Amino acid sequence: MKHVFCMKWGTAYGAKDVNILYAMVARNLTFDFQLTCFTDDTTGIRHEVYCLPLPPLGCEIPPDVPGKWPKVALWTKNLYGLEGVALFIDLDSVIVGNIDSYFEYGNANDVITARNWLNKFKKSAQTSVFRFPIGQHSYMLENLQAASAVVSRKYQYEQNYVTHHIRGGVKFWPEPWTKHFRVHCMGAWPLRYLRTPILPSTAKIITFPGLPGPADAMHGRWNANSVVRSPKAHLRWVWKQLTSGLKWRRHLSRYLQKTDWIAKNWRE
Repeated sequence: MKHVFCMKWGTAYGAKDVNILYAMVARNLTFDFQLTCFTDDTTGIRHEVYCLPLPPLGCEIPPDVPGKWPKVALWTKNLYGLEGVALFIDLDSVIVGNIDSYFEYGNANDVITARNWLNKFKKSAQTSVFRFPIGQHSYMLENLQAASAVVSRKYQYEQNYVTHHIRGGVKFWPEPWTKHFRVHCMGAWPLRYLRTPILPSTAKIITFPGLPGPADAMHGRWNANSVVRSPKAHLRWVWKQLTSGLKWRRHLSRYLQKTDWIAKNWRE
C-alpha cells in the first residue's frame, strides 16, 4: 500500500480538488494506494479518501509571513500512527502520466522534492510534490516550534526551510518529470499570445505554484475574476490601461489561452 498525502485548510481549495486528486492518482498509479487528506473540513470528500485532522503545528506563524507553513506539521514524529514512505501532492497539481516512478526513484530514506524552477540555480526545493519517510525528520517541526517567528521570517516559505534544514540535503526528481506550468508550459510572455500552453512530452506532474491554478488555466484566464479574451483583444485592453495611466505591465504577461489538456487530466 502506497501513501499519498494532501492537505486542505481554509477556503482556498474544496472537496472537489481532493476528489479530482484522488481520481488522477487512481488513473496514473498502478500500485495499491491510500490517499490521506489532512483537513479541517471533510464535507463532500469522496469516501475512498482517508481523512484525518490537520496535524497540529504547535506554534504560531506571524501573520505577515507568507508560505504554507502548516505543511511543516507533516514532519512530526507520530503522524497518527502512519508508517512508511509518503508522496505529498499539492491540490493544485495536475497528474498527466504514470507516477509509479515517484515511489521507485532513489532511496526510501531520501527526501525528494520538485525543483524550484524560479530559483533553479540555487538548487532550492519546491514542495508541491515531495516524498519523505514518515516520522524520520521530526526535528524539522521541533526546530520550528522552538523559534517559529525567527525561522518563518528568515525563510518566508516553508520550502526554503526544507531546502536548508533537511539533514543530508534534499534530492530532486529527474528534471523531465515534474514541470512548472508558467515556466515550462506557458513560456515567456510573448509566446503566450502566439500559442496555447504546451504539455511537455516527458512530464508526469505539472505544478501550479501561485497563479493561475488548473481550474482557471484550462479556461484561459489568470484567476476567477479575469475576463477571457482573444490575444488581440487582451493586447488592446493592456494598451488602454497604458494610455489611461493605470498599471499595465503585469497584465501584459498575465495572459494565456484556453488549455484543453488540463481539462482532459484534471477531472474526476
